[in-house]
Amino acid sequence: MANYIGAIDQGTTSTRFIVFDRSGRVVTMAQKEHEQIYPQPGWVEHNSLEIWQRTREVIADAMAKGKLHPSDLAAIGITNQRETTVVWNRKTGKPVANALVWQDTRVADYVSELAKAGGQDRFRRKTGLPLSTYFSGLKLRWILEHEKGIREKAEAGDILFGNIDSFLVWHLTGGPHGGIHITDVTNASRTQLMNLETLSWDSEMLAAFGIPQAMLPRIRSSSEVYAQAKEPALKDVPIAGILGDQQAALVGQTCFCPGEAKNTYGTGCFLLMNTGDRVVQSSHGLLTTVAYKLGEQPAQYALEGSIAVTGALVQWLRDNLGLIQKSSDIEALARSVPDNGGVYFVPAFSGLYAPYWKDNARGVIAGLTRYANKAHLARAVLEATAFQTRDVLEAMAKDSKITLEALRADGGMVEDDLLMQFQADILNLPVVRPVTRAATTALGSAYAAGLAVGYFKDLDDLRSNWAVDHTWKPKLDDASRQHMYSLWKRAVSKSFDWIG
Repeated sequence: MANYIGAIDQGTTSTRFIVFDRSGRVVTMAQKEHEQIYPQPGWVEHNSLEIWQRTREVIADAMAKGKLHPSDLAAIGITNQRETTVVWNRKTGKPVANALVWQDTRVADYVSELAKAGGQDRFRRKTGLPLSTYFSGLKLRWILEHEKGIREKAEAGDILFGNIDSFLVWHLTGGPHGGIHITDVTNASRTQLMNLETLSWDSEMLAAFGIPQAMLPRIRSSSEVYAQAKEPALKDVPIAGILGDQQAALVGQTCFCPGEAKNTYGTGCFLLMNTGDRVVQSSHGLLTTVAYKLGEQPAQYALEGSIAVTGALVQWLRDNLGLIQKSSDIEALARSVPDNGGVYFVPAFSGLYAPYWKDNARGVIAGLTRYANKAHLARAVLEATAFQTRDVLEAMAKDSKITLEALRADGGMVEDDLLMQFQADILNLPVVRPVTRAATTALGSAYAAGLAVGYFKDLDDLRSNWAVDHTWKPKLDDASRQHMYSLWKRAVSKSFDWIG
């Protein structure tokens, strides 16, 4: 009997393959980065063939490192950067253009054009999403309109579209030689082309965006056996779970009850709250999204607050300003001063996401005096992540009418104790870090795959794996908390409407 479960974790900056045991512990893993391509300000691209190659390499590397064979795996799941848009030729498997990454803002003119008739929330009732540069649908329209001759081929079904999950599954199952073209409900819900209630592609949305239905993948649940892998290192292993990365983290954190929430601290921050089988429409700038759908069970939904720049701000401090040598150095630098010295950093590099949705905002550093130094800036960089999370959590409480008791935290930045303590302080809530936190997205997709093949029995089986590593409790007095947050809100207002 197969002892392990595998997961492909395809992220914004790198790809990992991780193998877990039944208790959710990592057995073996491999990781490789891929190139970030910036052709113009606001444009962000990936070479999807490079991503496919890195995926093959990390699978082979991790299996070799763990001395594992395909027969050792009960199934694999896939989790992926969402909204990143891939368009490729069905006959050759070659992309017609670089993938347009979720951060890419080149479709801002489309957003303005569509918002003229009905406003930014024109399609929110159907899709749960505001008009924004963020989602896949308008990126797909851009490719169709800017790559010559592909619209006709797309209408004939010879050009395929998908988020990264679809592209990987298609290649893993044979590519041009019989590869299956599917996506799951969580990824489909991030295209702005799927109806949240019916879980099907919506004809009104396709018409509004000018998208031929023939190029779209078939929508499946997040947990079922889709096909057997043909890739040699995974030969005949069932592919049985697909979840967009943030929904995967929600599953990995076992947030299966309405009102449970997690925040993933990565390149950006993504706070999701489970709302059960209820579609909660947001009137406070959040997204309504599918949380997961396990087999034939009803879909579960979530409210989401997406923050574009958090960990990426630390990288910016490292790469663009050279104030630190490596990202992990920021905590020591920030600790060298007792507070932020009055400095606030709003990282609206490509606009602001939830709850503001201001595409024309740009980054602002406020409160500078001669007293301020690089340590204050480092502290302001970390605090920006916590302040943005509070913005989202306040909106979430208003929409859901649910008050959180604690926030579950995962992702790379949760190793920063200073940030986690400040997060608890500014929220006035306990912040909980689980034992498995760096691989939570991968674990969630492994859980989905394991449930589909009976490797895990049920949700209680998964809950029994979840264990607390550390809890931070608030220590800041309320007057200081409110004063700092009011200054943050003032700084945010200065970033609005920077681009005319």
